[in-house]
Amino acid sequence: MIKLITDAQKSGARQEKACELLGLTARTIQRWIEADDMTDKRTSTIKRPPNRLTELEQQRIIKTVNSIEYGHLPPSKIVPKLLDKDVWIASESSFYRVMKSHKLLTHREKVKPNKKIKKPKALRATRVNEIYTWDITYLPTAVKGQFLYLYLVMDIYSRKIVGWQVHDTQLSTLAADLMVDICRREQVKPEQVTLHSDNGSPMKGATLLATLQELGIVPSFSRPSVSNDNPYSESLFKTLKYRPEYPEKAFESMGSARKWVSGFVDWYNDEHLHSGIKFVTPNQRHLGLDKAILAKRHQVNEMAKLQNPSRWSGKSRDWTMINEVNLNPEKKEAMRAA
Repeated sequence: MIKLITDAQKSGARQEKACELLGLTARTIQRWIEADDMTDKRTSTIKRPPNRLTELEQQRIIKTVNSIEYGHLPPSKIVPKLLDKDVWIASESSFYRVMKSHKLLTHREKVKPNKKIKKPKALRATRVNEIYTWDITYLPTAVKGQFLYLYLVMDIYSRKIVGWQVHDTQLSTLAADLMVDICRREQVKPEQVTLHSDNGSPMKGATLLATLQELGIVPSFSRPSVSNDNPYSESLFKTLKYRPEYPEKAFESMGSARKWVSGFVDWYNDEHLHSGIKFVTPNQRHLGLDKAILAKRHQVNEMAKLQNPSRWSGKSRDWTMINEVNLNPEKKEAMRAA
């Protein structure tokens, strides 16, 4: 390559232009000429390692991984099995490298591959009694290892706890009775509500699913072991268990547990200023009172700003009513909401 550049210069070409045609810089050629060995020292030069696998060795690897004995095993298991037979073909990484180059890195175990479970369908609530979420949480008892179970159903639009019950077991029959009671009190019509829950056995029990079908309620389920798919219920349970009034000791009886939960629900629905709905109570939003409350807050805010504008360096606090609530939104919708 240096000779080509030199010959071009002797013919009248400029060194810079000759180097440019070869994809080199003039300084690179000058450095090569100054060096004793005058070898190509470009870092982009493709170099083949002297200890690379031969074609015969690569074919032996391919034959081994496709054999009946090893065809269902990954290289991490093939290599030790070969070593147990005093056989060495190549390292584990070499096996993976050859398999990748021949597109053999697929599921190889005899067991079925993990089934990819799709994210739950995105749901959007624009009014009350449209999307409910529910779940069951443990309540400790005085007997070690025994628990009571709190069933809680929430309307995600208003955040109101529309129904709850405490039992000593988890059964879809009990959940079904709770849903019947909620639909009667909230006057839910067929095809009006979607009920979202996780994948627990009470949630997917035949009795509950049959009851939901009779009530005209559409069920929706989280992915297995993905708590983020049911965030409203998870957040509600955290609020419940982090209340200052939450008993430090276990509940002595089912009656005491029901009494405490009843007090919590009254506080949550009627007194708790929920940050997710612009600091109105769930009951105020459920009854449609939040629009007027937020409008009044905005009016008072603006009057104060007019009377003393120097107190505001930017915009006033946004008291606009939240018109829709999303459950498991798509990424684009989540980013837009943020």
